[in-house]
Amino acid sequence: MIRAFTQLLKRLLPLLAISSISQRGLAQGNEIGSWLIYFGNNKISKTFNWHNEVQLRSYDLIGDTEALLLRTGLGYTPSESNFNFLAGYAYISSQRYTNESKTQSNEHRPFQQIIARQESGRLQLLHRYRLEERILEQDFRLRFRYLLLLNFPINSRTITDKTIYAAASNEFMLNADAPVFDQDRLYGGIGYCFKKSLRLELGYLQQFFEDSNNGQIVITLLNSLSFEKP
Repeated sequence: MIRAFTQLLKRLLPLLAISSISQRGLAQGNEIGSWLIYFGNNKISKTFNWHNEVQLRSYDLIGDTEALLLRTGLGYTPSESNFNFLAGYAYISSQRYTNESKTQSNEHRPFQQIIARQESGRLQLLHRYRLEERILEQDFRLRFRYLLLLNFPINSRTITDKTIYAAASNEFMLNADAPVFDQDRLYGGIGYCFKKSLRLELGYLQQFFEDSNNGQIVITLLNSLSFEKP
């Protein structure tokens, strides 16, 4: 199964080369960027978990940074429940092109979210409802986000050791003030579960804004190692 996943990577990686043709391409709205993501969701007790996350977005394959995001939070899962309640904080450093020169801005983003999990046969569903307080350098905004995530194991009935799985998601974001529509993100990918606590995904994400859209090649590493004492 690892060999099959490796062959899939070899077929998809040439797509990444397209995004390295021009560092300024995406700034002009006509190139594919890259999005590297690390997700950590680690249990620290039977009911509490620690969320930790790093994201690096680039206008090209790598090197022409668009944004760096650091996010963390503490979650609580009631006993015998499929719900997780989490509050946290994110820091975002963005670099935007203005007249072919870059300007940097920083954002502080407290957030609160609820995650609900479901299963239907092999299909695993995740609903995430998130409220963000976006503290920008000269502005303050409230934003609501809803994410629907689907995971489907291909070579086993559940996502466990040595499992290849398909992943798909859609997330829309709405502002409290005008313009109400912020963006929509549509994602599809293929993943490999090395073991229960470690997965790797390769996929493609299309972002839709009010007056533009762009694509991202996404590579995601997911870690769910438990820190709970035996």
